[in-house]
Amino acid sequence: MSKQNNDNMGILEKRRIEAAIIKPIYEIMKRELGQEKAQSIIAEAIKQDAINQGKTMANNTLSSTGEPLPTSITTLVAIQPLWTKEDALTIKPVSQSEAHLTYRVTRCRYAEMYREMGLEEIGYLLSCNRDLSFIEGYAPDITLERPHTLMQGDHYCDFHYQVKS
Repeated sequence: MSKQNNDNMGILEKRRIEAAIIKPIYEIMKRELGQEKAQSIIAEAIKQDAINQGKTMANNTLSSTGEPLPTSITTLVAIQPLWTKEDALTIKPVSQSEAHLTYRVTRCRYAEMYREMGLEEIGYLLSCNRDLSFIEGYAPDITLERPHTLMQGDHYCDFHYQVKS
């Protein structure tokens, strides 16, 4: 469980607002610094933001009595609706235990949104790459492997979370 947040906005809508702000900044950085450097800066900024958001969310993971809970696969599953709100993701569960969580995303409105906004070249940096950093901040004892993403042209995204031995 997590603390109640007065902000009922889904993450998809938050990412849309962020992307609208980032787009003109990215275009200027790309013009002035080149695409590679501009993407490197965006990647670094988003990574740090995702780690910080993961830490914040971990600190807000509370039991029904308001006591802090250690993060786990169970608490990770409990917060997934934040990302799926507004039918943002179509998820096909594969397997889950206390030590791992595996699922596939077969439709991603985040990827669709970035393409519609003309940000497909950095959509991966704005969302997909964020997942790897978020888990680093949220639960450093859990790893994420995701060899395929819709944003990079695959037919699905595969998420493999594993508690470190």
